[in-house]
This record gives sequence, C-alpha cells and structure tokens, in this order.
Amino acid sequence: MKEFWNFVLHKVNVDKRLLLVYCVIYFTWGMGMDWFGEYVQIAKFTYWWQVITCYILFMVPISLLLRGLPFHMQYAYGLVAMGLLEFGGYALQTSFAYPDNIVDQFFNIRNFSLGMALFFALYFPLGNWLVGKIYAAIFK
Repeated sequence: MKEFWNFVLHKVNVDKRLLLVYCVIYFTWGMGMDWFGEYVQIAKFTYWWQVITCYILFMVPISLLLRGLPFHMQYAYGLVAMGLLEFGGYALQTSFAYPDNIVDQFFNIRNFSLGMALFFALYFPLGNWLVGKIYAAIFK
C-alpha cells in the first residue's frame, strides 16, 4: 500500500502552474458540457457546483495519475473512473438524465450511463493532451 501512495504522491506533485491550467481547463470544459447537456436536454448536474467536485476534485487528480500513459491506457483507466462516477451520479440522483434524450433514442435507455461513461472517458487522454499543449505554449 505504501508503494501505491508513493506513486500517487509522485504523480500529483506537479508545478502549481500546471495544476492551475488543469483546473481552469477542466472547470471551463465542465461548465460548457453541463450547459450543453441541459441545452440539448441530454443530462445535467442537479447543482452547478458539481462541476467543481466532478471535474476538478475527481477528474483532475485522475488525469494527473494517468498523465504520460499511452492514449489507450488513459482511456481504459478513465473508463473505469467515469463508470463509477456516472453510476454514482445517477444512482444518487445528483445528475439528471432528460427522459427520451438523444442518447436514449440511439442506444436505448438501459445503455445511457454506459454511453456517457464511454464518451467522458475520452476526457482523460484528450484533457492531458490539451493541458500539455496549453501549458507548454504559456510557460515555455
């Protein structure tokens, strides 16, 4: 267990400016996705501040842990993380899926959470790539 915590501490011990870029990008991304999900009536958070808990307090640390892994590994580990997050959000009713939304229409209501997890797992490899590019451009 000590080896695991050493790994985690090593991965999250990053330049504070990099952490700031992650937080700004993920918060903006989260607010945009929450707005889009509500606008097209797919799904939304029950409360706006859930963007902070999900995107910054959950997804940023996982992104840091997955940083540097190949795309497919980031996606696979991200899928596990997002599966748990999506399952928990809908089970606890802290997220709301609009009835008969476009995801339900294409994939069936029973596949909604799976579809959301499959989509949002892309955030980890894409987010790490985007943050890396922005960080390098600003702090070169």
